[in-house]
Amino acid sequence: MRSTGFRRTLIALSACSLALTACGGSNDGSAGGKTRITVNCMPPKSAKVDRSFFEADIASFEKQNPDIDVVAHDAFPCQDPKTFDAKLAGGQMENVFYTYFTDARHVVDINQAADLTPYVKELKSYPTLQKQLRDIYTVDGKVYGIPRTGYSMGLIYNRKLFEKAGLDPDKPPMTWEEVRADAKKIAALGDGTVGYADYSAQNQGGWHFTAELYAQGGDVVSTDGKKATIDTPEARAVLRNLHDMRWSDDSMGSKQLLVINDAQQMMGSGKLGMYLAAPDNIPILVKEKGGNYKDLAIAPMPGGKGTLIGGDGYMFQKKDTPAQIRAGLKWLDHMFLTPGKGFLGDYVRAKKNDAPVGLPEPRLFTGAADAKDQQVKKANANVPVDNYQTFLDGNQKLRMKIEPPHAQQIYSVLDGAVSAVLTKKDADIDQLIEDASGKIDTILARG
Repeated sequence: MRSTGFRRTLIALSACSLALTACGGSNDGSAGGKTRITVNCMPPKSAKVDRSFFEADIASFEKQNPDIDVVAHDAFPCQDPKTFDAKLAGGQMENVFYTYFTDARHVVDINQAADLTPYVKELKSYPTLQKQLRDIYTVDGKVYGIPRTGYSMGLIYNRKLFEKAGLDPDKPPMTWEEVRADAKKIAALGDGTVGYADYSAQNQGGWHFTAELYAQGGDVVSTDGKKATIDTPEARAVLRNLHDMRWSDDSMGSKQLLVINDAQQMMGSGKLGMYLAAPDNIPILVKEKGGNYKDLAIAPMPGGKGTLIGGDGYMFQKKDTPAQIRAGLKWLDHMFLTPGKGFLGDYVRAKKNDAPVGLPEPRLFTGAADAKDQQVKKANANVPVDNYQTFLDGNQKLRMKIEPPHAQQIYSVLDGAVSAVLTKKDADIDQLIEDASGKIDTILARG
């Protein structure tokens, strides 16, 4: 999803993500004999701790690289969908600019990204990054961007409610049938308790439909991105399951057309058993919604066949000079891509400032780099890491798949199908699927 309401950074060090932006200096990026790169999405002044981390990391980078000048700008959100394409078309984009995974192909297709292939060998961390994340920014064998974080969807659940309902909190549901059975038991506790909640408005229903379809082993669009692929038993199963939980089991509560904040409020107040989300929701539930870390756990997506992944990274403006590209790659290494260090990975600093350390994601690295990152994280953990082990173990077996092309338009279509089954007892699932499939085909045909 694009909205900052659900695209939180994957550890709670910052409310926003970071990108580099072209500003000031001459056209070749030089200023006073230095190569100038500017960075945007500096944490706002209201986020004093995050901002101090950011400023400290820039200062340490410039000390180590006296030939590079980094200028920071406040900007939130990091990427505004309403202005993103206009900035690209107008040549006003940052030297090194923030993108969601779903932006990569589009930016390359409209010929607005620098080819990093000749330079990527200079990014020390590049070989240590997960290949499936690197591949998102690789188009026709050429590298056009660098991943910074990644997340995958899972099932967040309330351990306390599981215990009250006679369920084993160490054995969360692993299939949709088990989700349905557990949700009924939790809802039976009464007093306004909801067993399972799902989104169905503001494109978020379509987002979750996609995640649930991936979990069933299905896809929203064909591999070539030209046709809808939701006219399938798997897609019908998603809608049928939601319909039956809502109307037959009464385990989803009577209030529908929910969005992420609704589910977070319910979970934080101890009135919700389960909902789908990424691990970055957990600190939000504690710090903003009144939850407790010990009561919150996360399991892999039920179904065992797949999970939706997302995240962000950086692409470089096509007009960047070789010096700016090299400076930007160095800055990414320093700021984000060194295990156990930098703005997102300095777990020692995070712990000292009461930020959560020990969440299961982001997990960017592989091999020895991942082992080092996890070692430092574990040594400084201040959250109950055992509550996330099922998620970590289960994710190793799942197909990882990013959001479909034209995601927001498609999610808007699928919102209608999800909201219908949750608000209309007599909803015609076959007709909803047929209608949605035709609308998605039209979106894809427009390109």
